[in-house]
Formats: sequence, C-alpha cells, structure tokens
Amino acid sequence: MDITTAGAVPLDRPDEFYIGGRWVAPTSSDTIDVVDSVTEQVYFSVAEARNADIAAAVGAARAAFDDGPWPRMTHGQRAEYLRAISSAVEDRVEDVAQIWPRESGILAGAARAAMGEVTGAYSYYAELAASFPFEEPATPSGGGGYGTIVREPVGVVGAIIPWNVPMTLIAYKLAPALLAGCTVVLKASPEAPGAALIMAEIAEQVGLPAGVLNVVTADREVSETLVRDPRVDKITFTGSTAAGKAIAGIMTERVGRFTLELGGKSAAVVLDDADIAEAARVLAGAECFLTGQICGSLTRIIVPRHRHDEMVEGLAEVFSQVTVGDPFDPAVQMGPLATERQRERVEGYVDIGLSEGATLAAGGGRPAGLDRGWFVQPTVFGNVDNSWRIAQEEIFGPVLTVIPAKDEQDAIRIANDSIYGLNASVFTRDVDKALAVGRQLRAGTVGHNDNRADFGIGFGGFKQSGIGREGGVAGLLPYLENKTMVLEEKPGGSA
Repeated sequence: MDITTAGAVPLDRPDEFYIGGRWVAPTSSDTIDVVDSVTEQVYFSVAEARNADIAAAVGAARAAFDDGPWPRMTHGQRAEYLRAISSAVEDRVEDVAQIWPRESGILAGAARAAMGEVTGAYSYYAELAASFPFEEPATPSGGGGYGTIVREPVGVVGAIIPWNVPMTLIAYKLAPALLAGCTVVLKASPEAPGAALIMAEIAEQVGLPAGVLNVVTADREVSETLVRDPRVDKITFTGSTAAGKAIAGIMTERVGRFTLELGGKSAAVVLDDADIAEAARVLAGAECFLTGQICGSLTRIIVPRHRHDEMVEGLAEVFSQVTVGDPFDPAVQMGPLATERQRERVEGYVDIGLSEGATLAAGGGRPAGLDRGWFVQPTVFGNVDNSWRIAQEEIFGPVLTVIPAKDEQDAIRIANDSIYGLNASVFTRDVDKALAVGRQLRAGTVGHNDNRADFGIGFGGFKQSGIGREGGVAGLLPYLENKTMVLEEKPGGSA
C-alpha cells in the first residue's frame, strides 16, 4: 500500500511560543521532533520550553488577569471573542485534517467530522453567557439585608493537553475558562503540538487581549514547573492516572484548584436479551476510531457465559474485515497508533494476555504489507478473567477483552471491579432495564447500546478516572469561584 507523503505543515511559527500576545523566541535552542505516525519520518519540529519559558508564560497570564481588561469585561463581551474563535476554527478544519492524522493516527475523514464538535463547543459557551447565573440573589440566613452569590473567575489556569484528541480537549478547557474570565497557559504535548499552535494563531487573528492565551510546548519534566508555580490558580489536565496523581499531590500541597480527566477501562455490560451481532458491530466499530486511543473506549465486554462464544465470534468477524492503513485513504477504516512507544505498549499487552491464558480470537500482530507506520491489527481476547492485567490496566489501543459473567448481578459486580469509572454502556432491548442496571454502575457516563460519552452534557469519571467534569454547564463551574456578598440593603443599581 502506498503511504501518503507529508506536504507542507500548515503552521506559521512552530519554532516560537505565543506569550503575552506575541510570538517570542525560546530561551534555548532545544527542539522537539514530531514524528509522522504514518511514515515514521519527522513531520515538523517545535521549540521545546525550558523553565524560563514556562515562567514567562505564567507571568504574562498573571499580568493579564491582575491588570488586564479580560476579567473586567462582561460575559457578553467575552462571548463575542468565543464566537470569533469558533468561526476561525472552522476555517482551519483542513489544516487540522492534515496535522492530526500524522500526529496521532486518526483517519483524516474522522478528523474533519470531529471538528464540528470543536466549533460547537466555543459557540455553546458563547451562548451560555446569556443564560448562566453568574450572579444571583440569596436570602441572608441571619435575616434582613441583601445577599447575592457572585461567580467570579478562578484566575490563571494551566491547561495540560494530551496527544490523542488535542483540538477537542483544548476547546473544552479553553472555552469555559475564557467565558469565566480566566487567563490561560496552554501546555501542548510533545507528540501532538499542532492544535495548540493553531489556537495560538487564532488568538492572534481574533485579537484576544495580550496574555489571555499563552501557548508553549514542553516535555513532562518541565511541565511540572507549570503545576508548581504559585501564580497558577488552577490546573486542568487530561492524561494518565499516574500523572494525574502527581498533579493532585502538588496542587493539594499548595491548595490550588485542579480538574483531572484521567484513565479508563470502561465496561460494556451485555445483557441476555441483547442483539449480540449488533452489539459486536457497534463495539468493534467504535474501537477503530483513533485506533482505540480513547480513554472512554468500551474495552471490557461483559457478557452472559452462555453467549460468550457468540460475542467473541461476532467481534472477530467485524475486526477481520477492518482495513488498516494510510489514514488519508478513504477506503481505510483504521489508521496507525500515535508513536512507536505506543505500539510497543499495545504489543506488550498482547503478550501479557497470551501469558495470562486468554484466547486470542482476532488480531494480535501487525498488518501485512505495511512496512512503515505504527500499525497494529485490531485484537479480540476471549475467556478473560476480570482480575487479569489485560482486563484491569488501560492499554490505549484497539484491544477488546470479553469477560463471561454468571448472571446480571455478577456482570454488574465485574463492571464495578476496577480502579476506574469513566464510561460504561448497557446493551439490552429493554430501556427500563438499561436504566436500572446503569444506575448500579460506578461510572461518570452510562450509555445504552453504544458508547454515548457526551461532552455536551458533561464528561468525567468516578474513582481513579478523575475529579471534576468537562463540557456542558458542569464544565464551566471549575473555572469559577463562588463569592458570597451580604449587604445591608439591595443596591440601587442592581439588575
């Protein structure tokens, strides 16, 4: 199969940072190579931030919050900037569709489709400016006087973005933060910095006031500088549970605010009345999106024991027909993994599954005829015990585990037997049964007959899958602080 050769990178200044409303040279000559997941060749290089660069970005955000116009604008005024950002993002869809597949392996067509959610997020929070109660009256408990609750911006936000769906996750951090009146230091991942650089260009294009958005790219060690800086009021992070624990420890020590969207090992509970063939089609098809590199993937498939083989065969049949290859080829259904390290991780877990005694029903290797690119076959394991590592640890690749259950209550027990609680779904023909079982699942989202994770309503996890929510009204709250004000009487100028 011919592999698409990378053309010009649609970025203006990958060798600089966007700090204080202007493009600035890095303090060192260090760079980070972004390797094309399709060709294994360097696609482009970006400046690598050192501690001084992070400090400069934080300083710019701090000055913009403490002394700049942004927090003092009305919510309606800030909403106009969000609308402008939404329109500018829409103009960059094709640029994202060129960069994202090379950075992370997503199909180019899927990248284009996903951008509708991105533009919609900025528009949604712009509309929320008119309806959200940023200030509301409250009756003083002591009697008399006038009380009000004012919801004010939390301050300077450090937003740390992963490599898998950067444009989307930036939107669900940046849009509510900006509406609230916060200023932001956006720290891009070293594997996929393109989206953050596009947002820096857009900030300049729409005239966002200086210091409101600052963009740097750094590796993990230097990123800790952002978390430790006392001038940063809040960290919002999406990534691994291990990294999230480290961030939580640092922020707790200095009583900083934080939102964490972490790992998952999400369960699909397939009840006895479910259409197994349809469930297999849905679950296997969803796992091809971004080559399974999604924290909310339904990778633990819990099925009645007497229907186990039927489910395994159904998944294997779907996966056997998946075309793996160049993400720019319209005929391809699944692209590569993001990095060589990620492929080694997935292949390592395939070996673990075999050593634990699971039955390999499909995949498990590399696709034939693809000599370049971080490609793997979509993989199904059957006869999995929920205590095994392939059932308990996040693989972050296209590997499904099928776990037999004795009955419905055993299935619920198995689903909840995990340190994670990010996502789940119940497969059944009975909507009332879906609701009843779903209420017993310890997960931040529970869908019915599909993966229905929904940032528009709110997304986040129970247990070690995170703290807080992103998206919807719930995603705005972490960027606000409640201030209680009790006055002797109602002010004459109050609305």
